[in-house]
Amino acid sequence: MPTITLIEFSGQQHTIDAESGKTLMQNAMDNMVPGIDADCGGACACGTCHCFIEDQWSNAAGDTNALEESMLGMRPDRLESSRLSCQIDVSADMDGMVVRLPEYQM
Repeated sequence: MPTITLIEFSGQQHTIDAESGKTLMQNAMDNMVPGIDADCGGACACGTCHCFIEDQWSNAAGDTNALEESMLGMRPDRLESSRLSCQIDVSADMDGMVVRLPEYQM
């Protein structure tokens, strides 16, 4: 089980044992991490599971698809490291990953 640390905008850290095969969003919700709202339940239709993947973990997180790009395009706080956690499938390669959460999902 990979260990992933999610950091709220305030700096509060949440280190979770993530289940491979589930999305990062679902793992965060299963562990009650604040800042992952997931209003659409993981359908890539709202952007409320927005997160920032640290550069060294971008390959492990995979590439964005057209739908995710569309949703991210509506985020005023989008950065190059922006992803939707509902589109990231957790794998063993993510052990030690650090993910930051945006200010507007507190």
